[in-house]
Amino acid sequence: MERKALEVLQIIEDNGRVSISTLAKMIDATEEETEKILKTLEEEKVILTYSAVIDWSKVKEVETVTAMIDVKVTPQRGVGFDEVAERIYRFPEVKALYLMSGAYDLSVVIEGKTMSEIARFVSEKLSTIDSVLSTTTHFQLKKYKHDGVVFEEDEDDKRIVVTP
Repeated sequence: MERKALEVLQIIEDNGRVSISTLAKMIDATEEETEKILKTLEEEKVILTYSAVIDWSKVKEVETVTAMIDVKVTPQRGVGFDEVAERIYRFPEVKALYLMSGAYDLSVVIEGKTMSEIARFVSEKLSTIDSVLSTTTHFQLKKYKHDGVVFEEDEDDKRIVVTP
């Protein structure tokens, strides 16, 4: 991958709303070259989507519960973990799914309206998959940082200055 394409990726990862003209200036290219780089990266599925990081805790009309579920599975002959992962990520509740090293094989991030809804997902959908051996569910209590963005950062340092 050429240097300018890498620069574009680094810039839009931090700010997906940067204008083409600003992006072109930042990578020292014309707007046409920059648009072509972006189009190529999108076609090659290097850029999958442009998204915003939202602090949903400040939107009182939308209350959700997020859970991280560690899943131990039996890999399938010939396909490993891919087949069971595909079955899991097709559920609409699943927001993210990762193959992990360590005691558990998969890490599933799901969202629901209540803890009971998540419990039903685990007991009725996830645990009923033949390859799933065990699960451990962790509920998210507070989000401090996501995708490099710090939530509720204190503007003022309220500590008292101590000098000798």
